[in-house]
Amino acid sequence: MSERLEDIAGAMVASGKGILAADESSGTIKKRFDSIGVESTEENRRDYREMLFRADEAMRKYISGVILFDETLRQKAADGTPLVEIIRNTGAVPGIKVDGGAKDLAAFPGEKVTEGLDGLRDRLSEYYGLGARFAKWRGVIAISDVLPNRGAVRANAQALARYAALCQEAGIVPIVEPEILMDGEPGDHSVDRCYEVTQEVLRAVFAELFNARVSLEGMVLKPNMVIDGKNARKASVEEIAEKTVRCLRATVPASVPGIAFLSGGQSDEEATAHLSAMNAAYDMPWQLTFSYGRALQAACLQAWGGKPENVAAGQRAFSHRARMNGLAATGNWNRDLEQAA
Repeated sequence: MSERLEDIAGAMVASGKGILAADESSGTIKKRFDSIGVESTEENRRDYREMLFRADEAMRKYISGVILFDETLRQKAADGTPLVEIIRNTGAVPGIKVDGGAKDLAAFPGEKVTEGLDGLRDRLSEYYGLGARFAKWRGVIAISDVLPNRGAVRANAQALARYAALCQEAGIVPIVEPEILMDGEPGDHSVDRCYEVTQEVLRAVFAELFNARVSLEGMVLKPNMVIDGKNARKASVEEIAEKTVRCLRATVPASVPGIAFLSGGQSDEEATAHLSAMNAAYDMPWQLTFSYGRALQAACLQAWGGKPENVAAGQRAFSHRARMNGLAATGNWNRDLEQAA
């Protein structure tokens, strides 16, 4: 595969494919395993992720890239094959989460800033050597009637831009992820309030990317959809699709090759329906696809349940969700396909 940033970014947003977010931190994967009564040991984490990466049909047909956690990037499968190699052999691009998590932003109660820029240049160089060709950094933006404050938006936008510039210097494509929290507290914001905040945040992010001399052709944007809060869900699929597309058209330069949405608290099927509605009804300058974690893995995790004899069932569940989202990425999903499965 070509090592040009533009080509890697293009492969990450290939038509009908999307990115699997398998970069859950130790705390998050423990919560997921707790929900199925499985202990979060290094071996169990490896077995679970190996099951995903060896789901050959799903990986070859519908997955363009995989975001890994530091531990997973270094792990070998049960037979000794590096997990990175298994991913590469399916034609997908291995990637790595590099941020240090969202921490409270001093002097801004209720708001966060993502840390992890210190030492990032050296870590990126190491990750490149381990096979990662893209990275991910998530900025978390609170939303309410009064939040976010401009200072918090700017702090996160600047961190995203500095991270992106360091990635490109290292030959790594940055996924730029500013997330307005659908399921944050109080979670009662309207879809119009989400539109307003998403527009403000994306404008700030692209201004900082420009200032940091980031090549837009060699990055992928991972935003939230324009959606109402988890405790105020009223907007229809069509309304969410229309407002999300309108917001992106107003803020995202056409030179960005692709936009891979996060699922951010939506159910599996909601995340699929919204993506498909956008691709079916609108013509856009970028590829519009998915970068889902829970919305690709929830059913698979339940089917597997930590038992070796359930690996095939887990892979079938993962392949189904990957196929549904692959169809959504070309606007060809419909609810009947879920029922048929």
